[in-house]
Order: sequence, then C-alpha cells, then structure tokens
Amino acid sequence: MSNSQNLQLLKELYIYKSMGFSYVDKLQSVQNNTKNRSIVTWDDLEKTVKNCFLCELSKSRKNTVFGNGNKNAKVMFIGEAPGMVEDESGDVFVGRSGELLTKMIENVLNIPRDEVYITNMLKCKPPSNASATKNQINSCSDYLTSQINLVSPKLIVALGQSVYQYLSNDDSSLSEARMSISKYKEISVITTYHPSYLLRNPSIKKQAHQDLLKIKSFLDNL
Repeated sequence: MSNSQNLQLLKELYIYKSMGFSYVDKLQSVQNNTKNRSIVTWDDLEKTVKNCFLCELSKSRKNTVFGNGNKNAKVMFIGEAPGMVEDESGDVFVGRSGELLTKMIENVLNIPRDEVYITNMLKCKPPSNASATKNQINSCSDYLTSQINLVSPKLIVALGQSVYQYLSNDDSSLSEARMSISKYKEISVITTYHPSYLLRNPSIKKQAHQDLLKIKSFLDNL
C-alpha cells in the first residue's frame, strides 16, 4: 500500500473512531460519506479535527482552528492557514487580519460577519507562518471538503492565491484569478487578497475593494 493510501486510510479511521466505531469491515471514502450529512455531522467533524495528528503541524500547534459562522451561509470565506493569534485562541481570523476581514464583510458586503462561514485550508498553524505545503494541504483536504459539503454555499471567496489554486486546480496567479469567476465542483469561486497581505500592502486595497463589489453583486443577484 502506498504512503498516500496509508494516509487516506488513517484519516478514515479517525473519522469512524470519532463517531464511536471500534471496528469497520469496509471503509468508504470520507469525501463520498460527507455527501450524506447523517454520516458526518459538524460535531463529528470538529471532534476529529481537534484530535488530528496526521501531519507534523500537530506537534507544534497549541490549538486546532476549525472555523465558525453560519453553517447554512450563502457565502463561505476560505483562507490558507491560522496565524499565531489564531493558534493561541483556537478562533479563526482574529487579530488584525480578522478585524480587517470583518470590515470587508460588514462595511462593503453589508453582511454581519456571523452570517458567513469562515475557515482555512489548514486547521493548524505552520511554523513561522510559512506557506502551506502540499502534504499539509492534502492532510487537511478531507476536513475542508466536509465543511464545504456541510455548508453547501452558493459562493466561495478564496482568500489568496494558494486557496484559489487548490480549489480550482489551476496554477494561475492571483492577478489572473481575480479577473474571472471560477468553479469548485458546482460552486462559484471569487478570489481576492488575503487580509494579512492587504495589511502588508495597503496600496492594493483599492483592488480588493473592487473584488468585494463583484462579490456583493453576485450575492445581490442570487
């Protein structure tokens, strides 16, 4: 059995263990199971993430960062990974980047932050805020897929290039990705800058504002 198959099997065993199974005869794909919400619930999923040790990030984290918001939201925001403040608190998008994201949602989209759902591709903080590796993303991929399936949003906002590339399986740059609406399965995806990038590069906030207006127009026409 290959390393990737072993990793997938281990993921599935954690999922089943969290649901109270001590033995299963035949394992089915977690991604297929998440289509049936009676099989994977929010509580099951959050408990599994909290007790996940599938990659090296579990050794250095203080807290897993699952996500929060309206679990039936029309729009879902996905960032790359938790930062130091999120790792300390266990909450998604807090600190300065969280404050800016809240302003982006509430002041431009005119939606209360708690009416959208917010999460990250990774559920644990990478060391020194390094970019997510393919292995780390793959280790968390079933968790993110499950969250998307459970929320079932009309729109995903990809915060940053790496999120766009993962969802679209396309290597286009962020500047190219911003120009169009892509798809993740049947869900529309609009890409914009991550709030932490905007804090480091305030001169591009005008471009981000244009992206938000496109998001608002999309949501207004639902």
